[in-house]
Amino acid sequence: MKFAKINGILVHYDDDVPAGSGGDIPTLVFSNSLGTDFRVWDSLVPRLRGLIGKPLRIVRYDKRGHGLSEAPAEPYVMSDHVGDLAALLDHLQIERAIVCGLSVGGIIAQGLTALHPERVTGLVLSDTAHKIGTAAMWNDRIEQIRAGGIEALAEPILERWFSQDLRSNRPDELAGWRNMLVRTPVAGYLGTSAAIRDSDMTGAAQSIRVPTLCVVGSEDGSTPPELVKTLADMIPGSRFEVIQGAGHLPCVEQPDIMAGLMSAFFRETGLV
Repeated sequence: MKFAKINGILVHYDDDVPAGSGGDIPTLVFSNSLGTDFRVWDSLVPRLRGLIGKPLRIVRYDKRGHGLSEAPAEPYVMSDHVGDLAALLDHLQIERAIVCGLSVGGIIAQGLTALHPERVTGLVLSDTAHKIGTAAMWNDRIEQIRAGGIEALAEPILERWFSQDLRSNRPDELAGWRNMLVRTPVAGYLGTSAAIRDSDMTGAAQSIRVPTLCVVGSEDGSTPPELVKTLADMIPGSRFEVIQGAGHLPCVEQPDIMAGLMSAFFRETGLV
């Protein structure tokens, strides 16, 4: 396990550099969703490496309030999360990277690209949008969790996260993801919920000028395909793909398909 003090908080991360690859190789950074830690990418990463077939540095991290990173008192603003990612890149001496963001991770990726366009070579925006939900929706969720904990909303969240097939036929896996969700620090979940509530990345999305792939699960109950298509339409030259048989976390449910889309995108755009 690797840790670093970033912007006054302890951040847990993984920095995987292939042995013997040297220092001048492309870097891919993953930023995960609300209520998950960086294990959400575990099934995708080895498949992606196998398909790319070239040395690739891969960085994953637990954003503030999630996983093994510290959870400072709420509320948070999105610039906290964006600043944490920029500072982590500084800590790792990474000047430029492809960024793959899932849900709020995609909002973070858009924010980083808007503030530091010189540092982002390409984007994969998975199951995300320029704006997710309404203030009323987020305020209601925040109040319900204050009253009853994350457990109070676990079942409806899992319904949005996963397809009917996984929820019906993979009960042990579903139970494991539920454990990850409900063990998220409450301060981290509420703080990040407030950050999402108060974020509108319309201008940031419209300013993106790097190769961008937007992907979404066909059964995503949080950021459905039509919402992600709206984001893709804001980004000049972006690509839009729907992953069948997946909910909000296609990297979990359909890692082979997602890895195939990403590797083809990287090759065709010359990112790797």
